[in-house]
Amino acid sequence: MSNIEKDYGVKTQMLFLQYLVSDNELLSRCQNVLESAYFTRSLQATAEFIKEYAGKYSSCPSVAQIDAVTSTTLTILPPAQIVREKEWFLTEFEQFARHKALEKAILTSADLLDKQRYGEVEKLIKDASNIGLPKSFGTDYYADPMGRLMLLKNQNGGTSTGWKTIDEKLYGGFNRGELNIFAGGSGAGKSLFLQNLALNWSLQGLNGVYFSLELSEGLCSMRMDAMLMGIATKEIYKNIDDVDLQIKMKGKKAGKLQIVQLTAGITVNDLKSWLKEFQIQHNRKIDFVVVDYLDLMSPVSVKISAENTFIKDKYVSEELRAMAVQDRYLFCTASQLNRGAVESVEFDHSHISGGLSKIQTADNVIGIFNSMTMRERGRVQLQFMKTRSSSAVGTKIELEFNTTSLRITDLDEDSPDAPTTADVLHDRLRRQAQTESTSTPNASTTWERPKAREGFSLENPQPKTEPSITMRTMDSNSKLNNLLKKS
Repeated sequence: MSNIEKDYGVKTQMLFLQYLVSDNELLSRCQNVLESAYFTRSLQATAEFIKEYAGKYSSCPSVAQIDAVTSTTLTILPPAQIVREKEWFLTEFEQFARHKALEKAILTSADLLDKQRYGEVEKLIKDASNIGLPKSFGTDYYADPMGRLMLLKNQNGGTSTGWKTIDEKLYGGFNRGELNIFAGGSGAGKSLFLQNLALNWSLQGLNGVYFSLELSEGLCSMRMDAMLMGIATKEIYKNIDDVDLQIKMKGKKAGKLQIVQLTAGITVNDLKSWLKEFQIQHNRKIDFVVVDYLDLMSPVSVKISAENTFIKDKYVSEELRAMAVQDRYLFCTASQLNRGAVESVEFDHSHISGGLSKIQTADNVIGIFNSMTMRERGRVQLQFMKTRSSSAVGTKIELEFNTTSLRITDLDEDSPDAPTTADVLHDRLRRQAQTESTSTPNASTTWERPKAREGFSLENPQPKTEPSITMRTMDSNSKLNNLLKKS
């Protein structure tokens, strides 16, 4: 008999009450979902008395007490039967409570729908659907240290990002059930990092989905073709037969990677619905989810103005993390840095678009920094703005960025040193000096007619010399030294 066809009649409800009064442990575990309104009218007083008695005295009332107060005769079940049928009872009673709560919510919703109070209806249905017994009672800290440590290492340990230098900073990589965010300004490479990460995980044999809220499925796929083949996207069609063969060959050893374009403004419920349907239709377990990107999503729980990015991003971040925790996904997304980060070489929490709401919820936040000098050298810098499970906050690493194939990899050990913060500052000052020199016509000399004074002839005005390029460079170095002293 399916769950929908079950009829929880008076006999079944009487049996439930007998289980509850026969064992203190069962009553304690079911107390949070025990509601008198779920029972038939003749048993509501009995259920209410049992719940109140357990809350006040932390034990089951006797059948004599129940009979005296509510005129209901219950039977104490044998301990052997309790042990044998305990799991059946817990499963059935949980379903009974959930079905009755849904029934009550639907009946209550009729009036709310007439008044167009849809938000309250959604909350009632959601709360009723979430009713259930606790599935876990936590970890006994002192009981089995080796067991829990090995479980953490083998089942919930860090999963490699595909970048050794990032894994070292995060003590192994990203964990399942975490919210991981790559933060960068416009054009910094947020989508490229997410696409490279999805490929890395797929090549490790993991199954996953890449949700794009901006770029088309075709463009995302072509970028990944270039990354895997090590060629420019414009060369794809010139070598289309080879690309077709090589991608298919790599796919035989890799996990499944699904690329999906959805519209901006979607909610976490849209992602959950898609993922659940996909796993049912294809009988395939999803290991990782990548969303490009968080700022383009909307919250489920409340309707918020688009201008209130702090509250909007707070709810979206919390909902995404809850989804990752519930379904044990490896999860990564991206976020925009605000205008204050454009001229900064050191990122902090104030540079995150939308404020602290995302950082407070996220487990790891990694800033992407790119300068002209770094791009010329084929490098990209990552700054660890928050790491919940490691001590990497405030540290930086450099990765190799192939501007042709868009592939991001670890640096070779014999690679030349990446540009430092001092290099970046000097690059900015040099460009600033060049801009100033080219913006002033005849910058080397300008003529000024001096005032007449003793020993100076007005008929022979002298040139007033502007600082030379050498002087400008010296001035830039002086500014650089001052900036470094302050930092």
